Amino acid sequence: MKKIVIIGTGAVAAELTSYVEDNNKHVSSGAQIDLLGYIDYEYNIEKYWQKYKLQKPVLGDVDNFNFEREIEVLIGISDIKFRNDIISKLESKGVIFFQFIHHSVIIPETIEVGKGNIIYPFCVIGPNTKIGDFNMITSYSFVSHDCVVGNGNFFSTAGIAGRVLIGDNNFFGIRSTVIPNSTMGNQNVIQAGMMVNKSIKDDAT
Repeated sequence: MKKIVIIGTGAVAAELTSYVEDNNKHVSSGAQIDLLGYIDYEYNIEKYWQKYKLQKPVLGDVDNFNFEREIEVLIGISDIKFRNDIISKLESKGVIFFQFIHHSVIIPETIEVGKGNIIYPFCVIGPNTKIGDFNMITSYSFVSHDCVVGNGNFFSTAGIAGRVLIGDNNFFGIRSTVIPNSTMGNQNVIQAGMMVNKSIKDDAT
């Protein structure tokens, strides 16, 4: 059984908690997750931890918690820049990052996946796809066949068609889609409901 802590106590942490608890009901005991608690700064406890009625305790913050080798970390933060700042701090501490893929995800053996990714329930990942590190793919998203996805992207119930190349730290709003054979650079924001029908470079909205 993996021992993990979740970084953050907000909405994403609350969602991850419920998905971890649900996942434990459907996998073998050896694949279950022991959620020990949360890592967050004290000023967020009343603002978030109490609001979401999280049952496990706040164990400390990123600066003072002793990240033991047998404890892995799940990043429960949606803001890309803030998440990347936290990841940099944790990497300097030699933290091991947990990768959470809900049991309901359809994911073939032919894909390549990096570290620290989070894939919510009912997503579909196509064959021959490569996914980098620290991407978050929320429920009912799909990434089709032969796609290459970089690092730190956030997919909010998004649809990525086949043979799409995606760089790093892009945000895909709810129900946004990308047509086949497109290329996307870095730090782009795709608003909710938008269809990307051509290749784009960097820093576009």
